[in-house]
Amino acid sequence: MYEVNGLSVFAAPGAYDRAITVFSPDGRLFQVEYALETVNRGATIIGIACSKGVVLGAEEKIETSLQDTDFTWKLYGVDDHLGAAVVGLGSDARILIDQARIYAQSNRLMYDEPIDVEIMTKRVGDVKQLYTQHAGVRPFGVSIIFGGVDKTGSRVFTTDPSGSYRGYKAVAVGIGRETVEGILKEEYREDLSLDEAIKLAVKSLTRALEARGEPKRIKISVIPAETQKFQAISEDKIEAIQRGLEGSGT
Repeated sequence: MYEVNGLSVFAAPGAYDRAITVFSPDGRLFQVEYALETVNRGATIIGIACSKGVVLGAEEKIETSLQDTDFTWKLYGVDDHLGAAVVGLGSDARILIDQARIYAQSNRLMYDEPIDVEIMTKRVGDVKQLYTQHAGVRPFGVSIIFGGVDKTGSRVFTTDPSGSYRGYKAVAVGIGRETVEGILKEEYREDLSLDEAIKLAVKSLTRALEARGEPKRIKISVIPAETQKFQAISEDKIEAIQRGLEGSGT
């Protein structure tokens, strides 16, 4: 803050975004907000919880025709009963997913039971929060949707670059969030079957890609409540659902 003609004037935002540990006069941490902007511009991800399990989905961008289309870096299996969808910097996400897998295995070794979805989300959020309060580091530029089935049922949580986390019945993060959330608000029901939840996820992501004029390429994974085993949905099934959407006009 400085004075001009006897009046107090706050410095421009640029004076406060060079160090992560410095709050601006209006209580903002600009480096954290920049990390959130990275997330908001990333490919859309989705998480849906229903009584029959959890569905995780993500848009997939192919940079070149030579890229291996089977390779994906948006959906991860963390444990048998727990998966994650990521948006933002893929390298940051990889580090956090590796740490999440260590937490999952440590919990099984120590307590002889799978880790709760909320506990996993909190622990990863704690790691993210640590990187918002020390000089010489930067926030993780990634948001993660954790979804799984534990002793409390089907659960979906998100954690953002600030380290905060929230629970949802259905949620979307990324550039197509508004389009996806509009569909989820209209069509989500708690009594959805797993197949219905898969179709809802495919429809939501497909419509988000269509709105931006991008190829309708997505990935879907599920954790059924019956088996509590993370598994990927085949591309053939996803394409069949997309053809059904075109045929029905919905």
